[in-house]
Amino acid sequence: MLVLGRDFSCGNSEKEMGFGSSFWAAYFLLHVLVAPVARGDPLVPALIIFGDSVVDVGNNNNLTTLIKANFLPYGRDFVNHRPTGRFCNGKLATDFTAEYLGFTTYPPAYLSPDATGRSILTGANFASAASGLFDGTAQLYSAISLTRQLSYYRDYQTKVVNMAGKSRADDIFSGAIHLLSAGSSDFIQNYYINPVLRGLYSVDRFSDLLTSSYSSFIQNLYVLGARRIGVTTLPPTGCLPAAITLFGAGSNQCVERLNQDAILFNNKLNSTSRGLVNKLPGLKLVVFDIYQPLLNMIRKPDESGFFESRRACCGTGTLETSLLCNDRSVGTCSNASDYVFWDGFHPSEAANKILAGDLLEQGFDLIS
Repeated sequence: MLVLGRDFSCGNSEKEMGFGSSFWAAYFLLHVLVAPVARGDPLVPALIIFGDSVVDVGNNNNLTTLIKANFLPYGRDFVNHRPTGRFCNGKLATDFTAEYLGFTTYPPAYLSPDATGRSILTGANFASAASGLFDGTAQLYSAISLTRQLSYYRDYQTKVVNMAGKSRADDIFSGAIHLLSAGSSDFIQNYYINPVLRGLYSVDRFSDLLTSSYSSFIQNLYVLGARRIGVTTLPPTGCLPAAITLFGAGSNQCVERLNQDAILFNNKLNSTSRGLVNKLPGLKLVVFDIYQPLLNMIRKPDESGFFESRRACCGTGTLETSLLCNDRSVGTCSNASDYVFWDGFHPSEAANKILAGDLLEQGFDLIS
């Protein structure tokens, strides 16, 4: 079963869901989801996360890499007001997702001390900032490649089998939601700044390379027993504050060329996903559209309760991320909930909460 994000190919990427679908979404939430969560039962046995900095919760903390977020002001609005390695002032969209699914804890970073014992029976997070669908992107920044994340997942499965027994472990793997968020780093932190890659591949061919890697990853997960998988589209990469600064040629507007590249990739992601569902019996695969919800917040921030969408909260708000976003950064805002973006590349907690609600609407088939 495949559920696609919004259609990017026919000029209707601005189109919103109509009353009918919104009504039934609300009905589903009230009558199908709320009851089990109210009883204290998570809707699925586990939540497994792969990808990049948008979903990394601290795997990069102990790596020899410059791409980290385990220092203030990152985490200043998190539950304990301490940095965890999340590239945000507070919670990520996946943290809110875990809450909505009824979990009382967040999937721990697999390389952290928290990922021990029975805590991993309800999931784990393998994501690594600066990773991508293309392993070469992770290698540039000494991050954990998607191939290595999959290897860690195999190791995780062995631990779960040893603790829970094979029968229960198989139920956990098949019932768990597996989420993948990757691709932005491949473009922003590699392709656009790498003349060698640009010389070898057009945007179209590079997108084909990425979707081929994505296809292999999903098929490997399937072989390992995963049956409920969600993957996010690229965001409007040309509207990220740092992307405007780096690639906007002095303009203060979204870089349309980058947004068009994201749309091209997203169309290929949808097409590849359709092929995977046709090929793999019993697979539930949802392509989560984050392009349009985030674009809506950027273009009309006041309608979502935001004050600023061009500048991020941290520092000048035009570029700073990772080490450049630190407690000495001049100009960091006092109230990040007014901002769509926390740093030059990543949404604020307030924006993540809105995105998570939208993803929940799109992902009913993964939990039904």
